[in-house]
Amino acid sequence: MKAVLQRVREARVEVDGRIVGAVGRGLCLFVGVEKGDGPADAAYVARKTAELRVFPDSGGKMNLALAEFGGEVLAVSQFTLAGSVRKGRRPSFDKAEEPVRAAALFESVVAVLRSAGLRVETGVFQAAMTVHLVNDGPVTFVLSSRDSAEEGRPASAVR
Repeated sequence: MKAVLQRVREARVEVDGRIVGAVGRGLCLFVGVEKGDGPADAAYVARKTAELRVFPDSGGKMNLALAEFGGEVLAVSQFTLAGSVRKGRRPSFDKAEEPVRAAALFESVVAVLRSAGLRVETGVFQAAMTVHLVNDGPVTFVLSSRDSAEEGRPASAVR
């Protein structure tokens, strides 16, 4: 599972010109589900999102996690994160998970974040969405659940 996390001053997502999710200060989280991803991948991405200390403390250092900062999350499913542009000029989406399974895993990420006590808004899965955000910093991170093996977790626990 891949994710792009952007610290925002505000963010909202629209479908057909109607706002379906909006947050103030916090994170905009774009999530791409890949074939082979499972519940452990969703838990990893959610945990990293909730626990990363990317918000400023009173001294201006990135030292606070979402809850400590009082931040919110706008989570948006983005299958193009599972795309590859390695060959040719047209992206390949062979690694993207099929929609029913991807939707369930995306919802799992959202559920874990909410169970951590965070306010989470979302877009609409498989809809054509317009995302508006004001990046704060800018601060942007790319996460991959496949990286969790580097943190001492066995790779098999991720797949």
